[in-house]
Amino acid sequence: MLSSDGGPVTDYDRCFCPAVQNGDFPGEACVHGSDEETCAHCAMAKPSFCSSSFGFDLIRLTDSEKLRRIVLASAKGFSIGAGLKGGLGLFSILVRLRRRRSSSATRKVEVFSNSEAISLAIKETLRYGLFLGTFAGTFCSLDEIIGSLGGHRRTARWRALVAGLVAGPSMLLTGPNTQHTGLAIYILMRAAVLASRCGIKSKRFGRICKPLTWKHGDIFLMCLSSSQILSAYILKQESLPPSYKSFLNKHGGKDAAILQGVKEIATGMAFTNLEAVEKYYKSTGIDIKLDPKMKVPCTIIHGKQSCGGHFVSFLIEAYKRALPVYLPVYLVPALIVHRQGLLKRPYRILGKGLLGTARSSLFLSVYCASAWMWTCLLFRIFKKCNIPMVAMGTFPTGLALAIEKKSRRIEISLYCFARAIESFFTCMADAGYLPQSENLKRADVVIFSISTAIIMHCYAQERDVFRSKYLNVLDWVFGVPPSPCETPRCKNSCYRRNEDSGEDSSQQLLEASRLQI
Repeated sequence: MLSSDGGPVTDYDRCFCPAVQNGDFPGEACVHGSDEETCAHCAMAKPSFCSSSFGFDLIRLTDSEKLRRIVLASAKGFSIGAGLKGGLGLFSILVRLRRRRSSSATRKVEVFSNSEAISLAIKETLRYGLFLGTFAGTFCSLDEIIGSLGGHRRTARWRALVAGLVAGPSMLLTGPNTQHTGLAIYILMRAAVLASRCGIKSKRFGRICKPLTWKHGDIFLMCLSSSQILSAYILKQESLPPSYKSFLNKHGGKDAAILQGVKEIATGMAFTNLEAVEKYYKSTGIDIKLDPKMKVPCTIIHGKQSCGGHFVSFLIEAYKRALPVYLPVYLVPALIVHRQGLLKRPYRILGKGLLGTARSSLFLSVYCASAWMWTCLLFRIFKKCNIPMVAMGTFPTGLALAIEKKSRRIEISLYCFARAIESFFTCMADAGYLPQSENLKRADVVIFSISTAIIMHCYAQERDVFRSKYLNVLDWVFGVPPSPCETPRCKNSCYRRNEDSGEDSSQQLLEASRLQI
């Protein structure tokens, strides 16, 4: 049988609509591109039948191609996991060596030697590589197995959901006793955003989810996160992950004695370390005598400086601390991802990288400086310091996120919100407000599995809710073949069938695009 262009009929030309597949339509399967623009059963088919999950209904893979997809997905997943963790490990080792050289005369006894730190970094690199490699391989394997046994079209609506759920426990490969609550909550936030965007598109849930399209919702989310995170930084640092606590201690710019003094006055405890605060200021050349009956901790926070003067001086120092953080974030991708364009337009690419570095560094420095400014202002207005005042004073700190580029705001706010949730529930559990479950020891794995199930289901069924850069990465890892509806013959028929509902869909997508991911 020949197609309209005189060539043999291929899987791209032949129609595999449900009516033909199930034997409901008599005769031979029609050929797209024939004299009729569409066949009868194509015209009756719903738009969603043009391409189902991953397009495997129209592109039939051989067993060797399926095996190749699984192996490649595993290898690519391993390379991403090992590359990310290995890069972070290498950076931490370099920082460790530099710090050791600069403070060789006064350094304290370290917990790990350099060789032990390198060995640990290599183990972590392999563990995270195995984690993501196993996740990708398990997902692709289950996707192919379920599709082969139950039919790709029949299982299209739930296959990716089940495969993502079963692949989730791959997280255990990072270490059976290693908790990843922060990562699990972050992935859950990602899944929630995707589900919300699907809800915005839906006629049934569109009105319910419409408030999520608020233009400045990302900044409000950052303010909520800041209230919890910065309050925990001052009052209960043990509720924060060690790495994040170290980051806050560095960019918070305050000695532990100062934080302890603020904590004691906020919680109504008697001062136990005013001498340590005075000693710290004396080491910086400031001779100060603190009043044990003080009600406002401004002199503890910035000594003899005024609140406004402290904000300016702290901002300058904070900017110097922030620059080394963001330089590799912007310049390394420019050298790796845009290496070809770097040869053609180096000034433009490097200029954008330097501008992004300056902008993000300004955000972080203003964020840290304003945290002390807002709390000092509130303490001065109400002439007292307590826990609610600390929470209220750190809330407007999140407004600094407006400095960042719009596309980065949701990224930062979701990351901080995940940290805030983890810290909040840790505080609640330590206070005895949450029951301790002895049966569910790895809640992080359960949360991660549910989240990946939602994400992979959206990836298979609602691909338009992803930003293109994330979709490209997922397509590269999981080896998704191109949708047959992207071919010229099928695209025309799919376009005509979708034309009637185009206006409604475009309006829904416009609203959904405001909640970016």
